[in-house]
Amino acid sequence: MHLHPPAITDRKVRFALAGCGRIAANHMDSVARHADRAELVAVCDSDPVALAAAVARTGAPGFAHYGQMLAQSGPLENGGLGIDCVVLATPSGLHARQAAEAAAAGLHVMTEKPMATRWADGLAMVKACDDAQVRLFVVKQNRRNRTLQLLRQALRAGRFGRIFMVTVNVFWSRPQSYYDSAPWRGTWEFDGGAFMNQASHYIDLLDWMVGPVESVMAYTGTLARDIEVEDTGVAALRWRSGAMGSINVTMLTHPKNLEGSITILGEHGTVRVGGVAVNKIEHWEFAEPHAMDAGLDDASYQTTSVYGFGHPLYYDNVIRSLRGECEPETDGREGLKSLELLIAMYRSARDGKRVNLPFEF
Repeated sequence: MHLHPPAITDRKVRFALAGCGRIAANHMDSVARHADRAELVAVCDSDPVALAAAVARTGAPGFAHYGQMLAQSGPLENGGLGIDCVVLATPSGLHARQAAEAAAAGLHVMTEKPMATRWADGLAMVKACDDAQVRLFVVKQNRRNRTLQLLRQALRAGRFGRIFMVTVNVFWSRPQSYYDSAPWRGTWEFDGGAFMNQASHYIDLLDWMVGPVESVMAYTGTLARDIEVEDTGVAALRWRSGAMGSINVTMLTHPKNLEGSITILGEHGTVRVGGVAVNKIEHWEFAEPHAMDAGLDDASYQTTSVYGFGHPLYYDNVIRSLRGECEPETDGREGLKSLELLIAMYRSARDGKRVNLPFEF
């Protein structure tokens, strides 16, 4: 068991947000939603326009440099910002260094997906936070979707019996203008491709829902976009349980996002959760009825965003963890599971062979 700073019980948890781009609004809204227990005390972005918008929206002091914000992160009584946890909504390739710097300053870290773009970086993030005795949280807000919570309940109750096949599809659209909107997008160093960036929450489902993956084989391609990374990829998987499956991802769907789905075929049950972002239960059939089936009608929801509505629920777990009321749902070690699967897919596609998991014992 790793030691952590004392629980925050007598005041609000103080968050600082690094990166004020597309996903930052979800973080600002989530902190505001939990205003009784949390507050945003600093925002940071190297883009002056994004920073000004974030300051105007939140009223928090703004910083153009991450190091400058950390330098002022100390206790309120010493004239600092009193930051407890730094939220990394910056380009993925920066997460490892920024997490290590925050940990060295004695701050907890919450990082957006993917936690890193390299396997060694992910391991280094976990080690840096362990060594500093601070917590590392990895955002996996899709796990909080009502549809997926119900599916996981069915899996844990053993309703499928033996699982035979699992298929995940992410058929979305990202035009060239999306990649051109920032110089880091579509790069290996800072972003990663369709698997790592857009589909990482779906790759997380493969282990979280079905269990440890034994091996993977993949192809990736850059079929239409002018970027370094892949805009399309497919992978075949075998789980340690013997189940087999595939994940199919493309950002080239015409003319807009079409589907984000998971289908599970088992001995005693068949379920497909689809919609544009696993927001609809499209098929739910089991050999035996169960009380949880009453929740089917309430589980599906409409969404205008592929990000879903899970960020406030994710923040609730982080806040309660820092208050000493529970353990984190997705810490750094949990985050490493999907990063390992991602890196395995890229290694397989690069080398043209099957990659066995885990990398290390």
